[in-house]
Amino acid sequence: MAEKNIKITQIKSAIGFSIDQKRTMAALGIRKINHSRMHKATPQILGMINKVKHLVKVEEI
Repeated sequence: MAEKNIKITQIKSAIGFSIDQKRTMAALGIRKINHSRMHKATPQILGMINKVKHLVKVEEI
């Protein structure tokens, strides 16, 4: 079955949060507030989103 596409948008700054959360944001390809990236909803990506869910907004496309 095909995976769904999701759009991830940063809504809050990562300043003041742990280094592994900052690295997770970088691994997702998100650099600035209001910057968005499209990804497939794989278990790895969903786990990364769960770690930084307080910093991002996720939309299903």
